[in-house]
This record gives sequence, C-alpha cells and structure tokens, in this order.
Amino acid sequence: MKVAVTTVGDGLDAAVDPRFGRARKFLIVDTDTLETRVVENRQNLLATEGAGVQAGQNVVRQGVDAVITGNVGPKALAVLQTAGVRVYAGAGGTVREALEALREGRLVETDRPTRPGHWT
Repeated sequence: MKVAVTTVGDGLDAAVDPRFGRARKFLIVDTDTLETRVVENRQNLLATEGAGVQAGQNVVRQGVDAVITGNVGPKALAVLQTAGVRVYAGAGGTVREALEALREGRLVETDRPTRPGHWT
C-alpha cells in the first residue's frame, strides 16, 4: 500500500506533523518495502486559505491509497474522500510509529474532520 504521512522531516524517524493542510512535508511510503519519497508542502505553510484543498490535491496526485495525519479539516477530507483515499487521523510520534500503529490496527479510519477549517 502507498501511504502519505504528514511529517516535519525527511525520514521514517521524523515526527508526524499534526496538521494536514499546513504540514511541512508528506512522506510517501510503500508499506511493503518501506521505500520513501518526500513531497514538500511549502506552498501551503503560509497560505491564507485553501491549504487543505491544495494539500489534498497534491497528495491525490501522488497516487496514495491512504493518508496518516494528526488532524484533518473538512475541505481536505472531502478532497481525499472524493478521490478514494482513506484517511487515518490521530497519529503522533514518528512516521515509523504511525505506520506500525496502522499495521496493528491502532489507527482508525476517519469519515469526519477532526478540526474546523482554517486551522493554523
């Protein structure tokens, strides 16, 4: 499975970024091989609006099956759900720990936003 994890760093031992739309980066991970690729999200860090939608569209273009994040707003969630991307919120710790939580079934797929829009 191909997963996008919100992160503040560049590798599996980087911390999960609790924000989706304004996450610093997305680490795209192949859960079978643990091969990774970093996707920058710099354009959305200071966006006055639309960060969640733009980040969602960017993640969808990466061809991921799922997203792991701390929180997700309503517009970003709608973009991801429309594209068939599963969203797992409530993640913390490192990317590696979040992937382990997903594999062990400790992360639950969300169908509701965990934050209101325009969360900075």
